[in-house]
Amino acid sequence: MLLIRRGNAIASTVALRQSSTFEQAKPHPRDIAVLSPEVKTPIPGPKSKELMGHMQNFQNTKALSFFCDFERSKANYLVDADENIILDCFQQISSMPLGYNNEELIAVGKTDNLQNLLINRPAMVTFADMNFPRLVHDSLLRVAPQGLSNVITMGCGSCANENAYKAAFLWYMRDRRGCELPPAEDEAYSSCVKNQVPGSPKLSMLSFEGGLHGRTLAALSTTHTKPLFKLDMPAFDWPIAPFPKLKYPLEEHESENAKEEARCLAVVEDLITEWSKRAPVAGIVVEPIQAEGGDNHASDDFFRKLREIALKHNVAFVVDEVQTGVAITGKWWAHEHWGLETPPDIVTFAKKMFIGGYYFNDKMNWNTPSRIGNTWMGDPAKLYLLKKTIEIVKKRHLEDDAQHTGNYLTESLKSLESIHSTALEGSRGRGLFCAVDVNGSRDKVVKELLQRGVLVGASGPNSIRFRPSLLFTPTHVDIAMDKLDQVLTSVKI
Repeated sequence: MLLIRRGNAIASTVALRQSSTFEQAKPHPRDIAVLSPEVKTPIPGPKSKELMGHMQNFQNTKALSFFCDFERSKANYLVDADENIILDCFQQISSMPLGYNNEELIAVGKTDNLQNLLINRPAMVTFADMNFPRLVHDSLLRVAPQGLSNVITMGCGSCANENAYKAAFLWYMRDRRGCELPPAEDEAYSSCVKNQVPGSPKLSMLSFEGGLHGRTLAALSTTHTKPLFKLDMPAFDWPIAPFPKLKYPLEEHESENAKEEARCLAVVEDLITEWSKRAPVAGIVVEPIQAEGGDNHASDDFFRKLREIALKHNVAFVVDEVQTGVAITGKWWAHEHWGLETPPDIVTFAKKMFIGGYYFNDKMNWNTPSRIGNTWMGDPAKLYLLKKTIEIVKKRHLEDDAQHTGNYLTESLKSLESIHSTALEGSRGRGLFCAVDVNGSRDKVVKELLQRGVLVGASGPNSIRFRPSLLFTPTHVDIAMDKLDQVLTSVKI
């Protein structure tokens, strides 16, 4: 059995798994092999470095970690170009719901319908495929958030948020003037093509410190994480509110955390009022858990009150579920945990959904052509993969498994935290969406874990984030925790 710590420290993971803090995930047949990571070379190895040299001739490779051999990868294990077998707890930046080379998805990839759309990629904005309405009904609408019966597809998460903001602006102006469009002779038509008022109104989206919503210009203006994402880029001057900085363990800081959330909510209201004369706030955009910004959580009550503020001031409430969607938090959509009385106005998605886009309610809909669109409107072929993924997740109860295994992962991190109390703190998670803070060189820990065959992500200034597939099991948790313990024991951080 894998021990959380060798010698005389605490207990084994088996004991933890049998304790009252962990509810066993229900066993079921899976196309999973549980392997020990196998590292043959340093990572990146010789082959990856050689490929980087070739690629550097035409593209910057400074952000590239290594090259992958996707053909040989399977489920939770990623094989790199040097034949290293890596337990992947990051899954292509949280984009692989069922891991690598799922047999049922491979079978879908061989079907005539999917291949036809790949070869004859339609200009969806004008010439949609005849099977598209049924395909949307069987995929996207099957997992539509409550109260949001409309959906539009896009190419990625940045595109999803960028166009969601446009939908919020369109609704705001339509609502304020009381009709779909200005009169035909209105000055707005001539002024907008010159980027001038009144046709290009001074409006804003309110976002939060630590949020990341994409790398296109409007989405980047609501992104507040790494400076290099934004440096030298023009940006909209829009309001930015503080996001709660909670203290952990949560049960020991309830009063402090409640005051912190109240402070942030008060600032949101003040900003909406303040900006009403400058560039009125048309919408609020927020992540259920700030991912890139440091796995920053807030309470369900915080989000309920934030929704109430949006309703009070009649501004759109946009929930960015690009990284938190598709069951990883234990529910298909993370905002389902909040228990909202009034659903969000817009929910954006991408990554594990295979395609970008956003859901929206009826009041956000528009009634004129060419308001929001582009040639391809995403890639409709990917909806066949989403359709099958939804079937697999529902049939195998993977939402429940994500909750159960996620609980075990969080408790395992807390157990390691108690052992390495000077190195780790702030273990937290919702479902499999988990993280822990490193007191010291976080990047060194991430690098050393990779050299031992475990891939995790970094978030914020000092957090390690886990974004495994929905096929991740307690045994995979044990492997990852054992490797993390080895790193913390042997490496000075």
